[in-house]
Amino acid sequence: MDGGWVWELPAGRLEPGEPAALTARRELVEEAGREAADWQDLGFMWSSPGVFDERIHLFLARQLRVVPAHHEPHEVLEAHWVALPEALERAMNGAILDSKTIVGLMRAASRLGMTLKAP
Repeated sequence: MDGGWVWELPAGRLEPGEPAALTARRELVEEAGREAADWQDLGFMWSSPGVFDERIHLFLARQLRVVPAHHEPHEVLEAHWVALPEALERAMNGAILDSKTIVGLMRAASRLGMTLKAP
C-alpha cells in the first residue's frame, strides 16, 4: 500500500470459535452499516499459500437493509456502494488490488450467472 485508500469488501478476523458466517454478518454491520436477509456461502480461499495459513471465507450478502455502522476505534474507512458490474470492471482493470475482494467479486458474479469479460 502506498498510504492511499484501498478498495475492498467488508472483512475481518474470526474470533476464537466464531463461525465464519457469523464473522461475515458482524463485519457487514461494523464496516458497512448493513444487514442482509439472504446469505450465500462462496467458499474459501488461501490468502497466500506457502507464506500464510490464513483461510479467507467469502459470502454473498443480498437483500440489504441499513443499520448503524459500528466501526472499530482503530479503523479508518469509508463505505462506498458500487454496482457489481462496475466493481467487476474495476477488478479487471486493476483499480481494485485486494485479492480477497477480486476473488469475492468474481465468485459472486459467477453465482449470479454473470458473464465476465476481459477489459
